[in-house]
Amino acid sequence: MRSLCSLLAASVIFLSPALVIPLRGQQQPAPQAPPSVQVGVPEGRGGAGADQQGRQGRGREAGPSKPTPRNASGHVLINNTPTDKGVWLPRGVAPNPLGLKDLPLQPWAKAVLADREANELEPHTRCKPSGVLRQFLTPYGVEFVELPDLQRIFIFDIGGPHTYRTIYMDGRAHPEQLDPTYYGHSIGWWEGDTLVVDTVGFNEGFWMDREGRPHTNQLHTLEKFTRTNFDTLRYELTVDDPGAYTAKWGGTTNLRWESGTELFEYVCQQSNYAGSL
Repeated sequence: MRSLCSLLAASVIFLSPALVIPLRGQQQPAPQAPPSVQVGVPEGRGGAGADQQGRQGRGREAGPSKPTPRNASGHVLINNTPTDKGVWLPRGVAPNPLGLKDLPLQPWAKAVLADREANELEPHTRCKPSGVLRQFLTPYGVEFVELPDLQRIFIFDIGGPHTYRTIYMDGRAHPEQLDPTYYGHSIGWWEGDTLVVDTVGFNEGFWMDREGRPHTNQLHTLEKFTRTNFDTLRYELTVDDPGAYTAKWGGTTNLRWESGTELFEYVCQQSNYAGSL
């Protein structure tokens, strides 16, 4: 017994510096200040504060934008050539950049929105894909890939679930029977320089924006993408969901081009606070 007590006493003496420091009230090292960019967003990849540094966005000096890029046949390019790469970022990570208030919510949908605002349990922050406006509101951006030979356009999400959305450009209609998905079933066509996308078949497992506006599987959206100049992509949204709203609603916002950024590896998992690359 004496040898066991001696061993315990020696252990306490050995560990005592680590144990008694807090008891003596000694000051602990001050916590480091939070980084100046958003967590997980490396420099040049949409970090916060870009506009505060005299730029219209990282990788672009302030000043007039270049004209909208086009291919040899004059067709507008939403994303550029392999030698001129980039992604589209939101202009600030706002809850709802459409700026809409007092939407025509049905009473049950208004109650759901209030609960979401109070609890903030957004599926996107738990690695679930998000359709409609929410797809374009991450600080990591998206990339459009147009494949004329396949008559399809893909929209790749960099952050969050790291998934992609398909837009069918071959003139097909929506199937009569659809399995609801996060992005829904999208068909598109060009009206001049504007890409028009009609989507149905959404599930109810995502928020349409960061504020948490609800929807049902009756949701039908019409989106219009217009590259008004080299650095700006205008996004127009019309929402028709008779299951959650009493009337159609919509709005417009802009995405900004960040030149030089490519799709990069992103792992969506709990407590993933990766530093700058």
